[in-house]
Amino acid sequence: MTQRILLMSSSRKDQLGYLEHAEAQIHTLLEHEPRRVLFVPYAAVTFSFDTYEGLVKPVFERLGYALESIHRSADPRAAIESAEAIAVGGGNTFALLKRMYDAGLVDAIRARVKAGTPYVGWSAGSNVACPTIRTTNDMPIVQPPTLRALGLVPFQVNPHFISGKPVGHNGESREERLAEFLDINSPEQVFALPEGSALYTDGTEGTVLGDRHALHFLGDGRIETLRENERFPLSRITGPAGMNEWPGFIR
Repeated sequence: MTQRILLMSSSRKDQLGYLEHAEAQIHTLLEHEPRRVLFVPYAAVTFSFDTYEGLVKPVFERLGYALESIHRSADPRAAIESAEAIAVGGGNTFALLKRMYDAGLVDAIRARVKAGTPYVGWSAGSNVACPTIRTTNDMPIVQPPTLRALGLVPFQVNPHFISGKPVGHNGESREERLAEFLDINSPEQVFALPEGSALYTDGTEGTVLGDRHALHFLGDGRIETLRENERFPLSRITGPAGMNEWPGFIR
């Protein structure tokens, strides 16, 4: 079954408005087809789900897609099972994953996307599409039952990637943080997305979207560049061993 998955680094790029940079990327996923998009706002922490829906809904409607938030459904799992497309917004990845588990949605979303339902996530919504959320940039403000996530792509993604350190910052750079992950979790590798860029995949191959290239962190200080519109096999990037044998994982 061909899958349709769009993982965006961010909801904003530079001085553009909310998801303004992503219009072509969203159309690449949804192909201008009239679809009802089910929005998962569970990453919101300091603002309400109503507010989040009010931010996202006009963007999708302007592009020609109806959207409603899952928090309005009396049966969230049934809403997932009938969704024509699924959108998962950014915010705090730990809160998002915990709420998804609390609502019993992780297996349901995975099954729907593996069966061909289009999925778009940005920031935290991209983090939870990975095998785990170990490469999120977020603070663990809550504790999910596990760090295992949807596993829609077979490797870890690091959204909001930015190189180097701001002046006066004496903590680790993003490169240093990812080097720590790669050292501890060898031979796993990481796919890093700068602001405004995205990964589109059919479940077998991926394409870098946007006008900023992505980076493939291989470990031992090795970094490859994946250029805009470059198509590559997902198997090029090493993920966690044995993911296909995880309980509930759908091949």
